[in-house]
Amino acid sequence: MFARCTLLVVSLLLPLFALAQTQYTLSGVVRAADTHEILPGASVAVPASATGTATDAQGAYSLPLPPGTHEVVVSFLGYQPVTRTITLRRDQRLLVELPTAANELGEVIVRGSGTLEQKLQTTQMSVERLTTREAKLLPALFGEVDLLKTLQLKPGVQNGGEGTSGLFVRGGSSDQNLVLVDDAVVYNPAHLFGLFSVFNPDAVQSVDLYKGGFPAQYGGRLSSIIDVRLREGSHEKVGVSGGIGLISSRLAVEGPLNKGKGSFLVSGRRTYFDVFTRAINRVNEGTVDYSPIPDYYFQDLNLKANYQLGRKDQVFLTGYYGKDVFGFKSDGGFNINFEWGNTLGALRWQHTFAPRLYLNTTASFTRYRYNIGNALDEFSFGLASTIRDLSLRSDLEYHTTDNRHILKAGATITSHDFGVGRLQAESVSNLVNFGSDVSYTGQEGGLYASDNFTVNDKWQLDYGLRLSGFHSGSDTYGGIEPRVAARYSLSPTLSLKANYALMYQYVHLVTNSGASLPTDIWYPSRLSVKPQRSQQVATGVSWLLGGGKYLLTNEVYYKWAENQIDFRDGAQLFANADLDQEFLFGKGWAYGDEIYLEKKEGKTTGWIGYTLAWTKRRFPPQRGTTGINNGAIYYPTYDRRHNLTVVVLHQLSPRINLTGSFVFTSGAATTLPQGRFIYQDALGSGGNPVAVPLYPERNTYRLAPYNRLDLGLVYKLRPRHGESDLTLSIYNAYNRRNPYFIYFDRIEDPQTNLTTGYRARQVSLFPTIPSVTYNFKF
Repeated sequence: MFARCTLLVVSLLLPLFALAQTQYTLSGVVRAADTHEILPGASVAVPASATGTATDAQGAYSLPLPPGTHEVVVSFLGYQPVTRTITLRRDQRLLVELPTAANELGEVIVRGSGTLEQKLQTTQMSVERLTTREAKLLPALFGEVDLLKTLQLKPGVQNGGEGTSGLFVRGGSSDQNLVLVDDAVVYNPAHLFGLFSVFNPDAVQSVDLYKGGFPAQYGGRLSSIIDVRLREGSHEKVGVSGGIGLISSRLAVEGPLNKGKGSFLVSGRRTYFDVFTRAINRVNEGTVDYSPIPDYYFQDLNLKANYQLGRKDQVFLTGYYGKDVFGFKSDGGFNINFEWGNTLGALRWQHTFAPRLYLNTTASFTRYRYNIGNALDEFSFGLASTIRDLSLRSDLEYHTTDNRHILKAGATITSHDFGVGRLQAESVSNLVNFGSDVSYTGQEGGLYASDNFTVNDKWQLDYGLRLSGFHSGSDTYGGIEPRVAARYSLSPTLSLKANYALMYQYVHLVTNSGASLPTDIWYPSRLSVKPQRSQQVATGVSWLLGGGKYLLTNEVYYKWAENQIDFRDGAQLFANADLDQEFLFGKGWAYGDEIYLEKKEGKTTGWIGYTLAWTKRRFPPQRGTTGINNGAIYYPTYDRRHNLTVVVLHQLSPRINLTGSFVFTSGAATTLPQGRFIYQDALGSGGNPVAVPLYPERNTYRLAPYNRLDLGLVYKLRPRHGESDLTLSIYNAYNRRNPYFIYFDRIEDPQTNLTTGYRARQVSLFPTIPSVTYNFKF
């Protein structure tokens, strides 16, 4: 069945490769003039004929044009637009280098990074593109720029709670997001228990977030694709950049290889929480009743290199290593060491067969692991888990001569190694020594083919098919995943769009909390754990306003999912060889309306987004349990009815940029006790009676609404060499005490010391936090 479907897809698409040439093709690459780096997502347009395109992930473009003379305008966010006049008498290549936007008086024109016109014309909807240049202007917690937090400011994206970088996209859970770095998977994209992401802003070129209408080349998750592309480094000269902040510092070095045939970029950063905490502990050493502060730090290192093997061949190397370390040592003999982190590497070969046909082949390695070690007196206890992938993928892309068809086809195969849990306990005397190691393997594969078809000036279609499969132990699963999107232009400034996608997910995150934690476990589809499956349909309208300065979009979506996973009460999660018996399986629904107004031109830019959404789950009675809430529909913790974000960036002068962001969301669903019952021994002795909490059905209570205002200022300095600036930010400017969690404190009678009641207490994480960061580049 799988092979027959593959042959059918290929046979349908092959005739399109043979379309006769009707126009000449202008193709090439767009790069930055100062560093010679590629610029994915740059706009290449011919205004006179109302045609245009955007560069792909490799910075390449292909644009069919009739013979004659044309004025081509190329633009990208943060760079000066370039206009070239060309005369086409045959297929022609044009390399365009955009200079960095200068600090000149007058209005600053900001274009590109997915220009508004480009967003209007493309069939792809439910996608957001973000560049590091944009993210660095926005206020940040502790001054640490975080691209995932910036994505939380987009409609349809919820955060996992105060300070976290976890994403919940259109009602999906945190494990339903596929995070890619240069085509290599990242399983835990967070530092500091979720407060910061693993992406160093100095290393990142751009981030694309797909919320729906997924292209056929992506698979393996249900809710979103986060495609991160790293910078290549300068092809022209050696440069150094970085920043010094309150809690961390970062440094990046880049430069050319072999006279500009290639380039490299190495960047790293490290926090220094542990430097301060160790100094405080030393000062208080010997103090009675002093409780030492735990050690904590994270560090990461990024590598990107590329080299031109010849006129048609280029290789790219990507590497990442990140580690978080948490440690605590008490005078009483209790020690804990907790380490977790990601390691990945990717080698990509790009071959150009012709100006309109090229192939990318990527081999990658990914590993995520955590290790906890506890010691108390002469006893020690260890717990560890890991997931390791080896992957190979190949992607072929072809543009027909008239550019009416952009054809893509490819395959991917991944070998998974799941270390579900390793438990080890022992004593110094060896009287206690036991362990447990639970591990599985799995193989995942996929084939896809797609066609972006420009039917005429009004209609554009993007359709494709993905065949996916998974094997673990004696179990094999597979599915057909159709993808289709359409755009109809009512006028040059108004478009209607719609899409449909079916997705399968074969690996699952074992977690008993609403947000990802370092101790969460990845588990394969096997035995009773079937693949998760979702379908999503969305429709929308895009409207250019104000002479093209504003883009207003409104998207309505509906998503339904099967084989959603949760746990039975009292589930044993760690080092459990029968972990599949702890799962409950159910269905999920999510639907909503997203309104988005964006401005990218002028001294004042930014966006306003509002989402009205519902997320529901249902787990009926099963496995000898009553299910969840006796099988009734309930709202998970990441269901938020209202979500409003306002982001404003204003250039006050050539040297001063002011920024601000405001967030309002409905309160998260949570479970709190509705009462307590008292029990005491038969003789009524033994002091205070014991109060046992009584819990109602799950998530029947809502926390208070969340709202926060962040302010920022970027002041450009005038050093003798290079560039530098001071970035000032104020997180939570009006000191809103947002709820992190609720606990109950006892109320005691001062005369008898007996408990007379309980009072709910709210814990808030961050007050107003000012920060300053010094950034430099030379």
